[in-house]
Amino acid sequence: MFQSLENREGAFKIYSKEDNVMVAGFTSCGGCPGGNIEYAPEEMKKNGVSVIHLATGFIVGYPPCPYIRYFKEFIEEKYGIKVVYGTHPIPEKYYKTHMALGTWKEDWWDEILKPTLDTPEIRKAYD
Repeated sequence: MFQSLENREGAFKIYSKEDNVMVAGFTSCGGCPGGNIEYAPEEMKKNGVSVIHLATGFIVGYPPCPYIRYFKEFIEEKYGIKVVYGTHPIPEKYYKTHMALGTWKEDWWDEILKPTLDTPEIRKAYD
């Protein structure tokens, strides 16, 4: 995650090199159904966080998180914090596996995948 932020890869490509962006904190979701999602954003907001990135692991897990869209909507509505899908680029090995499995065939995955789909070369670097 830190390398991808420094290099502005994956979902961090939305920030220019001139943007003063730093990781202010991170946490897990707490496991299904995501108990930390209810509380962690409040602490992050108190500490000045203005954007929350839902980790790429939500996207590439086996299976991907079934609550990812709900988490985004919940955090934005309850806490008024912008939520971005993903952190680092999807590693190529995960991309190939999920494509073969047809995991992301529904149209709504396009929005979720877009921030973390970099070139195959960059994805391979994250293998």
